[in-house]
Amino acid sequence: HPPNPPPRPRVVRTANVPQVVMAAAAGRVVYSGGGLTGYGQLIIIKPNDTYLSAYGHNASLLVKEGQTIKKGQRIATMGEGPGQEPQLHFEIRRNGKPVNPRQFLPAR
Repeated sequence: HPPNPPPRPRVVRTANVPQVVMAAAAGRVVYSGGGLTGYGQLIIIKPNDTYLSAYGHNASLLVKEGQTIKKGQRIATMGEGPGQEPQLHFEIRRNGKPVNPRQFLPAR
């Protein structure tokens, strides 16, 4: 058996649904759909050639591929993740590698 890969740095937010999901940064929507296993309804935004942000487990998607969005724009409504628990999967990648996304979120 191959060893399990280390967990990806990500933020999982739990909340009551429906809750609006807003873009952490401006950019272009490069994916909006449900075709990637493990993420449910997923949005991927690319602000530049270095970074991308992923928002998974959405109930509804409010943006389409190719659309340019602004920071703070409503992009989805939160859905349920594994175990039917309300949650948002938020992930940032730099040059294709996961990084700690907390530094990209506003202070709480």
